[in-house]
Amino acid sequence: MGSNGKKPARASSAVAVANSCQSWRFREDQPIYMAVKGVVFDVTSGKGTEFYGKGAPYNALVGKDSTRGVAKMSLDPEDLSHDITGLSEEELKSLDDIFNDVYKAKYPIVGYTSERILNEDGSPNQNFKPEDQPHFSIRDEF
Repeated sequence: MGSNGKKPARASSAVAVANSCQSWRFREDQPIYMAVKGVVFDVTSGKGTEFYGKGAPYNALVGKDSTRGVAKMSLDPEDLSHDITGLSEEELKSLDDIFNDVYKAKYPIVGYTSERILNEDGSPNQNFKPEDQPHFSIRDEF
């Protein structure tokens, strides 16, 4: 429950900056968010809770940008980060394939991580472009 006593609404904005992973940790009454390549997905729908919910096989990916883990197909805590430094060409291709064919195809984009939309100094990244997701209705806010 929010401070006003009401259940928090789902993110409807095309941009949700997540500086703290704690803000998208899974709770029973909340959507399940995870990020890949700086794109935050709501993985609650369909069989999402079976895969990403509490005690589910991919729950370790939830509440953070797990790009490296997705690329390496790893649930090792050391791989659950946005850092792609040192990944092989095969891992990078796998990452792109999974990003496009699984996450963008199945789950709505609800935002972007700060690493995706901001420069290191905190200023807006002028080269940021929202991901195209034609089968979802997303407002263009840029």
